[in-house]
Amino acid sequence: MTISLSSPVILQILPALEQGGVERGTLEIAEAITQAGGTALVISAGGRLVPSLERLGARHLSLPGCGSKNPVSILRNAGTLARFIQQNGVSLVHARSRAPAWVARLACRRTGTPLVTTWHGVHANSFPGKRHYNAVLASGDRVIAISQHIGQRLEEDYHVGPDRLRVIPRGADTAVFSPDAVSGQRVHRLGEAWNVPAGVPVLLMPGRLTEWKGQCFLLDALAQVKQAAPLAPWICVFAGSCPPGDPYGEKLAAHASALGLADHVRFAGHCQDMPAAMALADLVVIPSLRPEPFGRVVVEAQAMCRPVIVTAHGAALETVQQGVTGLSVTPGDVSMLAEAILAVLHAPQDSLEAMGYAARAAVLAHYTTYAMQQATLRVYDELLGTHLAAPVDYKNETSPFQDQPVAG
Repeated sequence: MTISLSSPVILQILPALEQGGVERGTLEIAEAITQAGGTALVISAGGRLVPSLERLGARHLSLPGCGSKNPVSILRNAGTLARFIQQNGVSLVHARSRAPAWVARLACRRTGTPLVTTWHGVHANSFPGKRHYNAVLASGDRVIAISQHIGQRLEEDYHVGPDRLRVIPRGADTAVFSPDAVSGQRVHRLGEAWNVPAGVPVLLMPGRLTEWKGQCFLLDALAQVKQAAPLAPWICVFAGSCPPGDPYGEKLAAHASALGLADHVRFAGHCQDMPAAMALADLVVIPSLRPEPFGRVVVEAQAMCRPVIVTAHGAALETVQQGVTGLSVTPGDVSMLAEAILAVLHAPQDSLEAMGYAARAAVLAHYTTYAMQQATLRVYDELLGTHLAAPVDYKNETSPFQDQPVAG
């Protein structure tokens, strides 16, 4: 196979193109590939983001059952992918999820194509055979970890050495997530839709409604906030939705009512305008009960100059500097979370602004979408001998951790 140094064909494979961090990262890298002069291809089972992908100049190939764990489906899909690689002159395959990674690994072995894998999720070794199933994401010629937290796990649990491991944090689009980019009209429209009275402090918890994200934990803390300051006005908006048929949303609403918080909380469902939601918020809370592999919403809130409260584990320990760019609390400690919320609600405005400015500066230095894109292109360049990534100005580099191997 001949690889064009000027226009390599990079194929990304994932289960579907619906909505989520993996999907967004796929689109961002497809955009970077096309802007660098390469050809971006994506294989998935399809989804709502396919038109957005194609508007970026990438091509999508639908492969039904792309995310199936069935061994027969994996073998069949591997044959399909191998033929596609050969027919389209694919230079490199980038797999972003476990079942598609098994498909890609088999196809790349047949065709001699370099394989890059990205470990995005938690992927616990909770039962026999799970470790082997997960290990495919540690088998690439280069293995991308989305945080130092994940990189350490890959090093310790899967023995991925510094020759293959690259830590590339996810990033915020700091042009979109910028206080200057959000109009007052957008913020006002969202406040009206959520029935938020003017002038009332707004707490925002963004994220899908699921147990480990910590919505019940936050509700319990809000009950203590109300008890400590019964006359203080505030509204907490939960911006996220459940999968169809999941009763967790009803459970949360009932729990809020039982705690006497019905007038203080809004369950807003999926939000299409997160920059405006964060501009509306006085505080963004991400109280995850399990360690976040990265937590892009944290850096997006910081890019909007908003104070954040996170739980002190996982990648949040990397993105939040305690007392400087946000606050962190012990996971599951209801009283500590309530105290942190009260501290923000009662803090002088100039202190909150200073924290917000420091947070945005940290994002600009270390956690931008552009830095993530360029670091990923450099991984491709390592394997292909191409020049997709922009030259690095080491004297003025803004993201010193974006593609460094984890120390052995």
